[in-house]
Amino acid sequence: MRPETLGETIRGILFDKDGTLVDFDRTWGPAAYSVMTDLARGDRARLEALMRVSHYVEAERRFAPTSPLIAGSSAGYGPLWAEVLDRPAGPDLYAEMDALFRAAGLDSLRPIGAPADLAARLVGGGYVLGIATNDAEASARAQCAALGLAPHCGFVVGYDSGHGAKPRPGMVTAFAEHLGVPPKRIAMVGDSPYDLVAARAAGAIAIAVLSGPLGSAARCEMAPLADHVLDSAADLPALLGL
Repeated sequence: MRPETLGETIRGILFDKDGTLVDFDRTWGPAAYSVMTDLARGDRARLEALMRVSHYVEAERRFAPTSPLIAGSSAGYGPLWAEVLDRPAGPDLYAEMDALFRAAGLDSLRPIGAPADLAARLVGGGYVLGIATNDAEASARAQCAALGLAPHCGFVVGYDSGHGAKPRPGMVTAFAEHLGVPPKRIAMVGDSPYDLVAARAAGAIAIAVLSGPLGSAARCEMAPLADHVLDSAADLPALLGL
C-alpha cells in the first residue's frame, strides 16, 4: 500500500502507550521497584521473590525481555504476585497494585520523543487519536494528561475499561465503533506483538514501532505481524504523507 493511499484510508490512529509513547524501561523500571518494595513491606526475601517472578533485574532497575509485565496487565501477572505475597488473587489486590503503579509511574514518567507534538501534527492532518493500553485506564489517563496528550486523545482505554486486554481485539473494535468507521480504517500502532495481533484480529492496520524494550531486535518477531514497521511513532507523519 502506497503511503498516500494509506494516509487516505486511515481515519483513526490507536496508540499503544508503553514502549510506543512512553519509555518503558525508564518509566516502569523504577516504578516497579517502588511498587514491589511497598508490597514487600520490608521483607527482603519477599521482594526478591517478586523480582524473580517478574524477571526484574534489580541492579539495572529494569525488566528482562521475558518479563510478564512488559505487555501484560496486573490481572495477568497479579496471580504470580499474589502467590508471593500470600494474598488472595483478585480485584482487591489488583486495584491496590494499579493505584501504586499509577503514582509511581507518574513520578518516573519519561516520554519517547515529543508525543504531544506528534499528536498535534496528526490531529492537524485530520486523524482522530486514541490510546489502548494494558495499563489501567486511570493510570493511562493520568499519564496522558502529564504528557499533554489529553487534548488530542478523546478515547483512552485500559485493560479494565470493559473491552478486554490485548491481544484480544476489543479495544480496537471499540475505537472503530467510537468513530463510526469500519476497523479497516483504523491503524493500531504498538511495540508489542500483542498490539499487532489485536489489530489483525479486529481487521485493522497493524503498524509496529521498534521503540520498546527490545529495540531493533524486535523486528524479526514483529515484522511478520505488521503491515508496516517503523523505528518510532515519530515516523508516522512521513508514512502517512503529512
